[in-house]
Amino acid sequence: MDAYEAGSAARHGPEEEPRDAPSTVASPSTVVSPSTVASAPTVASASASASVPAPPSAPEPRTGVAALSLWYQIGAALALAVVAIAVCVHIGMVFLHVAPPNTITKQHGKAIDEWIYPEFEQNWKLFAPNPLQQNISVQVRGEVATADGTTRTTGWYDLSAQDGRAIDGNLLPSHTQQNELRRAWDFYVATHDAENRPVGLRGALSETYLRRIAELRLDRENAAGEGGVVERVQFRSRTTNVPVPKWSDERVSDKPTYRVLPWWWVAEEKTDGAARAASAGGTEGGAR
Repeated sequence: MDAYEAGSAARHGPEEEPRDAPSTVASPSTVVSPSTVASAPTVASASASASVPAPPSAPEPRTGVAALSLWYQIGAALALAVVAIAVCVHIGMVFLHVAPPNTITKQHGKAIDEWIYPEFEQNWKLFAPNPLQQNISVQVRGEVATADGTTRTTGWYDLSAQDGRAIDGNLLPSHTQQNELRRAWDFYVATHDAENRPVGLRGALSETYLRRIAELRLDRENAAGEGGVVERVQFRSRTTNVPVPKWSDERVSDKPTYRVLPWWWVAEEKTDGAARAASAGGTEGGAR
């Protein structure tokens, strides 16, 4: 009846003054709607779940160096330290090598050169105001004494082209293939004048160096043939200008120029050895 009276009090006619509906008081006679009853367990369960602490989450797995054991971490740290020290030393050596002369280079110049040469040599021609714009090819030929007593001259062997073919496509070309012939020729040009006359005491050394290279290369190519001996060798250089780019108006000659060196004897040791052997054989034959 209370609920009915409250509901009837809320409904009034047009002539009656509106009356405030009595506030709902929780009492044993209060009627609870079905929706309120349905929502009560949900609220209770939400409050219960909020009061229960969530289970702790599993720790994330370690990756990288952190996943290693202590000894492996120490080893990795030591390896990284060694690499860092080596890089710093190398950068310092290269800096001292290219820097102007100073107190350190004067006192430790030999140690710096031993570190730099030959693998880390710095060629500054690329950065010069007028960089090298020529292709220089070193060639050699030999004079062969054949087994029948005649003499013949071989064709020109392009040693630079041989080294180029050995380097092309090779991921790890040897230092010999890259620099031996080039350094030997630069050494000769620096110690001789335009008339191929030695300048200074190192001229004869540069000739011996080139002569030895020619002897080894011709022997590798079997230039003497069966029973033949290479008695003399001759070098020449073939220089051509690098073609200018299409966008440049510069004009350069495309004709090669040659620098021909004199003939050098290379078989003195072989000839003297053969003569000594023949002499020894003749003496033994006479004694018999």
